Amino acid sequence: MVPKITIIIVTHNGRHYLDDCLGSVFNQNYPSELVKVIVVDNNSIDSTVEYIKEKYVQVKLVENKDNPGFAKANNQGYYLAQKNRSDYVALLNQDTIVERGWLKRLVDTAESDATIAAVQPKLLLYPEKDRINSFGNSIHFLGFAYCNKYKFKDQQDITIPFEVPYSSGAACLLKMSAIQKTDLFDDRLFMYHEDVDLGWRLRLAGYKVVLDPLSVVYHKYNYSKAKYKFYFMDRNRWIVILQNYRMATLLLILPALLVMELGITLYSIKNGWFWQKLRGCLWILLHLPSIISHRLDVQFKIRQVSDRDIMKLFVGVVEFQEIDNKILRIIVNPIMTAYFWLVRKIIFW
Repeated sequence: MVPKITIIIVTHNGRHYLDDCLGSVFNQNYPSELVKVIVVDNNSIDSTVEYIKEKYVQVKLVENKDNPGFAKANNQGYYLAQKNRSDYVALLNQDTIVERGWLKRLVDTAESDATIAAVQPKLLLYPEKDRINSFGNSIHFLGFAYCNKYKFKDQQDITIPFEVPYSSGAACLLKMSAIQKTDLFDDRLFMYHEDVDLGWRLRLAGYKVVLDPLSVVYHKYNYSKAKYKFYFMDRNRWIVILQNYRMATLLLILPALLVMELGITLYSIKNGWFWQKLRGCLWILLHLPSIISHRLDVQFKIRQVSDRDIMKLFVGVVEFQEIDNKILRIIVNPIMTAYFWLVRKIIFW
């Protein structure tokens, strides 16, 4: 039986993206009667909602009266997909364009192995279609996450699906039977690191997360250095590692965490987002009961895999072009690589 799919697209003031995004979604080679498209709009103040109602009447449109965040909006779509009895949900950013065979390829790969819970397409930049946005995403053992091979030349010679630490929330296919065991995104994350957390939990539950390089999605990606972004990225990194690592692992990496925390604090002062950093720390302290509650769920209800196995796909370096600097490249990365090597030798749990 051919699987039933629900595609979820979260929008926020994205009218200028919709012709390309929805136009490509409705021009694919997957049976249209088995695909439902849900757009969750986070209180857009442009003409996004009116445009969808006028041109894409076949879309199920959810209109939020405020902006609950990327994570919660996708969860709204996921709950509707459950009601639709979908076999898979496909997540897409509003600024993506999918190739015609994108979805069928993802489904074929997911169906080839019962242990595959998530499949990411190869994400290429747009309009630089010969450059990579994400060829699988990387997780640093201290919780940082970034696009792998960002701005590298497209690697068309690699055609076999391979495992990755997590799939990008910009474009991925998720198996409903797996998500029902782990849940989708954590609403509290709002935006950033929600896909890191999901991929981590899926792997803890014993599933595989893979990238299929023959499924292609183009992403109008623009790396933002807005101060609010640093708040969410730094705060959410701590939420994710506090909930998903074993306590013994947290204690083992604590010296590296403290050294990195000092460095990030100095960096935040230099670059004008120290108050965002402080605000994130205060949030963590005030919400420790919630973090502990989620941690207990992960460790006792979801976890089937050791940290030793989870960390096999982690890295000790940060290699992302937009934040490259000499201190990171010459000092931080070599030290953290050595520390990570030692951690991998010690961990047996």
